Amino acid sequence: MATTISIMMVGVAACGIGNSGESGRTTQNRVGTMDGQQATKRAEEIIHQAVDGMVPKPTLKRIGPAPVGPCLADDNAAATGRRQVGLTYQLTDVPGSAAKQLLRHARDAWVKEGYTFTSSDADWSVPFPKFFMRTSTDDFWMNGLIGPTNKETGEGIAAISVTSPCFAGTASTPSGAGPAAYRTSPGTSDAERRVLGHSSRIYEALGVRHQPGTDDGVSRVEDGTDVLTHHTWSTVPLGGEARKGVMRRGRDSLGGAGWDVRVLSPQSDEETIVARHPADGSLARVAASADGSVRVAVTAVEHESDRPA
Repeated sequence: MATTISIMMVGVAACGIGNSGESGRTTQNRVGTMDGQQATKRAEEIIHQAVDGMVPKPTLKRIGPAPVGPCLADDNAAATGRRQVGLTYQLTDVPGSAAKQLLRHARDAWVKEGYTFTSSDADWSVPFPKFFMRTSTDDFWMNGLIGPTNKETGEGIAAISVTSPCFAGTASTPSGAGPAAYRTSPGTSDAERRVLGHSSRIYEALGVRHQPGTDDGVSRVEDGTDVLTHHTWSTVPLGGEARKGVMRRGRDSLGGAGWDVRVLSPQSDEETIVARHPADGSLARVAASADGSVRVAVTAVEHESDRPA
C-alpha cells in the first residue's frame, strides 16, 4: 500500500551525459566544490519551493535510505568517492482525493521558479499523473508522481523527489544502492555482484538518467530448483529519436562486449533487446516502453557457490 508506492523513488538519478542532451558531467564545472551538506540544503530548498503554500497542507514523510549516496553514473564510485544527494517525500495527512491538486501545485511552483521539463508536462487527464523537471542553473533533477491507494476512486498519495548532480566526496562515505552502483556489502552474493556489474555497464552505455520507480532494485526469485537474482530500473522518458539512440547504444554495447544479442520488433516504437552473456549466462533485457522510458532488467542464476558464507 502506501509504503510501497514510492519506496524506490529514491534511487537517485545519475549525472551522466547522453546523446539526447542531458547535461551531467559538464555541470561538474558549475557545482565546483559543492559537498553533501550544501547539496542536501539545496535539494531541501527545491522541495520547499514545491510544497510551501499547498492547500490542504501536507505532512512531508521522507522515504528511502539516507540522502547522500554514490554517483550512479560512476561505476567506480567506491574508489573515486563521487557522491549525489537524493531526497524523496510523500505528501501525507491529506485526503487521497487531493493528491493530484498537490502535485499540480508542485509543478506550478517549480515552473514559476524557471525550472524546465525534461519530458512533456504530465497528462493531467489521467488519474495518477507524473512529471519530470530540472533546474537550469545547477542541474538538480526533480520528479513528481502519484501512487494509487484506491484505483476505483482515483485516490492516492503524491510524492516528489529531488536529485543533485554528482560532486566530490570520500571513498569511505556510506553508500546507497542504485542502477550503476558497484559497491556492495561483504555479504552480497556473487550473483548480485554480477547483475549489478552488468547493469552498471548497460547504464553507462545508454547514457541517460535513471527514473526512480517502485519496481527498481535487486530481487531474488525461486524458479523451481533455481534461484534467480534480478536487477531492474528505467530511464527517464525520452522523445522518439532520443529513445531510438539509447536503444542503439544499448545494442551496440552488448554486442561489442560479446553478448549474444537478439532484437525483437526492430521496426516498432517498443523495440526490445534480449541478450545472453557468453561466460556467466546472465540475461539482459532492454526494452523501449510506451511511456517513452527504456526499461532494463538483468538476471543471473544464483548457484550454491554464489551465496555468501
